[in-house]
Amino acid sequence: MNTKIYKSVLAHTANLLGAVQQKNQARFDDYYAELKQLCETHENTDKDHPVQWETLADFTDDLTEAVTLYEHALVKAETINDKDFRSSIGYSIAALKVELGDKTSAIEHLEKAKISCNKIVDKELKAEIHDLLEELKVAEG
Repeated sequence: MNTKIYKSVLAHTANLLGAVQQKNQARFDDYYAELKQLCETHENTDKDHPVQWETLADFTDDLTEAVTLYEHALVKAETINDKDFRSSIGYSIAALKVELGDKTSAIEHLEKAKISCNKIVDKELKAEIHDLLEELKVAEG
């Protein structure tokens, strides 16, 4: 991943979090628009990366829109075959699907995330994927 892009996404994240802490919606909206513009500018270029889209989704209040953005990020992660991003994005989609009442789709995303997370280092994420998947399967049971 391009270090300059990563640093830019980190800076946008810090700005968005700062605006949230200050409860400044106008600043938040401006920073969000900047991040969205960054994502759109890099779309389908060598600077396009799932971290941009995942971060944009992370700061989206509309759950349906967040799922759409996460799904877009997931495509990017699959394109570069990044298991860490595929796992975290898949988990995020599943969690939102649960909130939206779509447990079947949540299970599907978790099953894919579980396969992706087999060889990642993040044990906490692995556990979260496993636990939510088991919880949903038991509830469906």
